Amino acid sequence: MSAIGTRSTERPNYDQVLVDIADYVCDYEITSDEAWKTARYCLMDSLACATLAMDFPECTKLLGPLVPGAILPNGARVPGTAWELDPAQAAFNTGMLIRYLDFNDTWLAAEWGHPSDNLGAILSVADYISRRNIAKGDAPITMREVLVAMIKAHEIQGVLALENSFNKVGLDHVLLVRIASTAVCTHMLGGSREDIINAVSNAFADGGALRTYRHAPNTGSRKSWAAGDACRRAVTLALMAVKGEMGYPSVLSAKVWGFYDVLFKGNEFKFQREYGSYVMENVLFKISFPAEFHAQTAVECAYKLHAEVKDRLDDIEKITVETQEAGARIIDKSGPLANFADRDHCLQYMIAVPMIFGELTAASYNDDIANDPRVDALREKMVVSENPQFTVEYFDPEKRAIGNAIQVFYKDGTKSERIHIDYPIGHRRRREEGMPVLEAKFRSALAGFYSARQAKAIEAVFADADVLDYKLVNRYMDLFST
Repeated sequence: MSAIGTRSTERPNYDQVLVDIADYVCDYEITSDEAWKTARYCLMDSLACATLAMDFPECTKLLGPLVPGAILPNGARVPGTAWELDPAQAAFNTGMLIRYLDFNDTWLAAEWGHPSDNLGAILSVADYISRRNIAKGDAPITMREVLVAMIKAHEIQGVLALENSFNKVGLDHVLLVRIASTAVCTHMLGGSREDIINAVSNAFADGGALRTYRHAPNTGSRKSWAAGDACRRAVTLALMAVKGEMGYPSVLSAKVWGFYDVLFKGNEFKFQREYGSYVMENVLFKISFPAEFHAQTAVECAYKLHAEVKDRLDDIEKITVETQEAGARIIDKSGPLANFADRDHCLQYMIAVPMIFGELTAASYNDDIANDPRVDALREKMVVSENPQFTVEYFDPEKRAIGNAIQVFYKDGTKSERIHIDYPIGHRRRREEGMPVLEAKFRSALAGFYSARQAKAIEAVFADADVLDYKLVNRYMDLFST
């Protein structure tokens, strides 16, 4: 007997987690009208986010092939560009564009994340498949297959996140993008059930990126391209799997060397529910402003207080901010904020700017706004605390609230109303109110980048669900080429 366990070479059965993911991807039929409808909105919103990111040079400098000149005619296109790349690098490009401004959809649970990040891999693989099929004389695929893959990737990422906190062991949530995208892309590429299991086992064998780049004192721009990197790796693993690359049956459960022992403190994953379409139905949209989602309702509160406080900033004694445990733990920051990435993950900054200026946009995180002395002066007056009830309702699967409350206290002894909001405009409970605003976000993004004719053509596809669902992927991606 070895000091670290048995030396038996008998191959174990596949970990059930791997099997369940493969079975879901291969066999589950999506019947939820709400999931289909929400997926179309999610596609619309993700491409709006990608389009808005084109205005930021720190993002666009990373677009294109990894090696200059390494293009792939009839490869996969990158929205908003003329690039035709291999599908793995296209996945990085598209995934980065969608994620860069922290404006795409969100999922909050024991782990948080952004399920539409997977669309970087899904769109790139779908476009590659369509164009490859055409070159071979076969039929291209439709956008309905993209929507299926989106719903299933959302579900895999979100269900894994419900009861399993990767952030508490220092791992970044983009590992869930790698897992989900690997599974659905392997299936899209024609992989078998066994191929999917093998691919996902390799995705887990990659371990996880550290959350270092999301937290002070190291917060940086990697958090804006990390999801694109996860998409690129997922496509690579999927392409290898369909060539017959082997997998690792007990990649999670193997003693000493498995994911659970090495990275999860010996704990196995827990599951609250089986895979279905729950995550897409309940996903959260960032509609009105690009802000880390635990702060979304806090920003709405700050908007409500703007008119009262904008001319009384010097009269303020203190500002109390009540938030959930997750918000208090990850975005409560004091002291200097080094860059864009530091600011858009600071609760106090995201409150101060709309209280002062009456708005919070992607440009609000730039140096010209951050250097306004009123911003830090207001931040210093904020006292952040966890409201235990907000935390309880945050984890309640029937509520999924993201509560925040703000109250301003003045030097003369008076105080503002305590502004308390539980559900942000992008929440499922506010869909009727939120979706027209999401559509306006989409139209505004298109109008700011594409010609009027091109924007009109893109909008027309989204105006009819059947037109979108049965649009050929290659023709759809043509709409976004420049």
